[in-house]
Amino acid sequence: MKFELDNVELSFQGKRILYGVYLKAEKGKITGILGPNGCGKTSLLKIFFGNLACNNKLVKIDNKGTLKPLYSVENIKLLPQSDLLPSSLSISKLFQIYKLSWEQFIEKFPGFRNYYSQKPNQLSGGERRLLAAWLTIKCDSELILLDEPFTHLTPLYIEKIKKELQLEKEKKAIVLTDHFYRDLIDITDDLYFLSKGCTRLINDPAQLGELGYINSH
Repeated sequence: MKFELDNVELSFQGKRILYGVYLKAEKGKITGILGPNGCGKTSLLKIFFGNLACNNKLVKIDNKGTLKPLYSVENIKLLPQSDLLPSSLSISKLFQIYKLSWEQFIEKFPGFRNYYSQKPNQLSGGERRLLAAWLTIKCDSELILLDEPFTHLTPLYIEKIKKELQLEKEKKAIVLTDHFYRDLIDITDDLYFLSKGCTRLINDPAQLGELGYINSH
């Protein structure tokens, strides 16, 4: 399955944020988006998802255009930067809602074993982020959009989540953005650089240095 976003134009208070943007996500691949702070990565994911209006866009699924927001057309999930998990529900209830195995989760992250009956607001920020990332990555979906999934995670947790992404890409298309550019380079099959409103496909990580991105990090 292939998802494409093209001809994106976004303006805010008369200032052009995005224009000339193209992005493709395919089942079997992890697509990464890198770019400086404030370049519009979060806005781009929201536009792709369908919950941010813009001046213009073209969305295609398997080469067929659609005017409906992606979240209403296919089984699409978005992990935002903000806290995704409702504090009113227990962690056990969340795993039921997402139809995921608690045993599989604690096998990978045994430190969570005693959290089953707790609520997300009883966890640390990093623990909540890990839980939200796991639920989004592992749930049944055609496309997942991840906005800085590694934020607040320990290096060990990041490595484990990277392995899960590699497993899940066989069943779904994955798009993610993060400031941890080495981790993105490590796991992405396609990598886009977003700057000055436009995207460009990166064929060699050395290009990021030529663009002045890596030197600034």
